[in-house]
Amino acid sequence: MEIFEITKRFPKEETYSLTNQMRKSSRSVAINIREGYAKRRYEQVFIRHLNDSLGSSEETRGWLDFARDCRYITKDEYKKLDDRYDEVNAMLYSLTNNWQNFSDL
Repeated sequence: MEIFEITKRFPKEETYSLTNQMRKSSRSVAINIREGYAKRRYEQVFIRHLNDSLGSSEETRGWLDFARDCRYITKDEYKKLDDRYDEVNAMLYSLTNNWQNFSDL
């Protein structure tokens, strides 16, 4: 949701490029986890969705680089969001490698 709020400030000429791409990839992180969880009895399908989620997370980080370089976000906003995606990636990596050990699944 933070990405959505920040992209509201982007210039109108970015609506169909950077804005949409950032929103789509950031939302895809959570949606891939959810879709994979729904199919968790098929281990490889679940893992594939977690890997897709990790890819979407990294894609979002790439778009954040562009937003920072274009000065659409501040360095502080960039740092905060990049650090949070670092944490998300670490959690995804851990879940991918240890998902059988999580009792909630």
